[in-house]
Amino acid sequence: MTTNKSKELFERAQLSIPGGVNSPVRAFKSVGGTPLFIQKAKGAYLYDADGNQYIDYIASWGPMILGHAYEPVVKAIQEYATYSTSYGAPTELEIRMAELIKGMVPNVDLIRMVSSGTEACMSAIRVARGYTGRNKIIKFEGCYHGHADSFLVKAGSGLATLDIQTVPGVTGGVSNDTLTCAYNDLDAVKALAQQHKGEIAAIIVEPVAGNMGCILPQPGFMEGLRQLCDEEGIVFIFDEVMTGFRLAPGGAQEKLGIDADLVTYGKVIGGGMPVGAFGGKRHIMEVVAPLGSVYQAGTLSGNPIAMIAGFTILNELNTNRGIYTELDEKTAYLHRGLDEVLKAWCQPYVINRLGSMISVHFSDHAVTDFASAASANNERFKKYFHAMLNRGIYLPPSAFESWFLNNALSYADLDRTIEATRECLAEL
Repeated sequence: MTTNKSKELFERAQLSIPGGVNSPVRAFKSVGGTPLFIQKAKGAYLYDADGNQYIDYIASWGPMILGHAYEPVVKAIQEYATYSTSYGAPTELEIRMAELIKGMVPNVDLIRMVSSGTEACMSAIRVARGYTGRNKIIKFEGCYHGHADSFLVKAGSGLATLDIQTVPGVTGGVSNDTLTCAYNDLDAVKALAQQHKGEIAAIIVEPVAGNMGCILPQPGFMEGLRQLCDEEGIVFIFDEVMTGFRLAPGGAQEKLGIDADLVTYGKVIGGGMPVGAFGGKRHIMEVVAPLGSVYQAGTLSGNPIAMIAGFTILNELNTNRGIYTELDEKTAYLHRGLDEVLKAWCQPYVINRLGSMISVHFSDHAVTDFASAASANNERFKKYFHAMLNRGIYLPPSAFESWFLNNALSYADLDRTIEATRECLAEL
């Protein structure tokens, strides 16, 4: 297939936009080659500027759980846009959104809408610090919580894609307040908690990591973190920007049976619009202004267009919970097909999956944290990525990203993906 228009657009973009993209992973630096410029999308398919069609396994990095241009969302946005795109004042829709979220998610008493997942995580950390009066946080290597300063210490995903080890602009003081451990290493977390006893405000974690591939928590890991936070008075934060409303109506809290103190959301919650949220237990959230003195604000927070898009998606997921079963079954079907093909290839590989998140690692060892993800044969992944792209399969352009399935995918699409993998492996 030809991608001449995408190449021309990328050359043009680099004259006006840093690196030619507005989010680094889109530049294809991890896999090489020229990024595709997308013109439109519908259902399970993307269409680039040259008119090529691709089966999409990114789903806009998660939000498009029901497929692109989902008709009820499109109609709702069109209707509400005629009322105005922003007011800077409260609307009833914000209340309906908050009530719907509280009805779906265990353990959320109060919730504040923001405009991105980064903003949600940044705000949750500020709330935890304000509530506890402590400064330090613990995060995990390879977990990405957005690009706020506190989170760019061993942040995986985009930084790993670009091989950035340290981030200029992040001060030493901020770095010193951010303690890191390997994901799934509970003993290391306990040791840090003892070493900095009484100083740690929060532990923030992706309950199912999606920024070093799809990495599942090992048995006892989340339960151990919950117990540690209870014992040490630490606020336990689930970053559910990826997993929220994707793994289950109640997200990873429901799927894993773990209650967090604060939870952050993004992606699915906005139905493709720029939306985030943070919420949790009442006694913690009550420190947020105007109830309390922890200040957080946003001109476009609760934007009516973003709210109606997110409300429409969440309401559909809440009303028709069988969608989650359908998605899980499709992802399991893809897993089995890929497993069969890769097994016949007689080369080492690992497939990780939970719900509608899945990742393939060319590795001879289990992939349970960032170090094991980074030590896989990621050069082989690059070749696999481009071989699949040439066959019309659009995978995340990085070995450090989870795939996200959408429910518009048909079993014929999945079969085509499995067969394309068989052909690619013959090339490799």
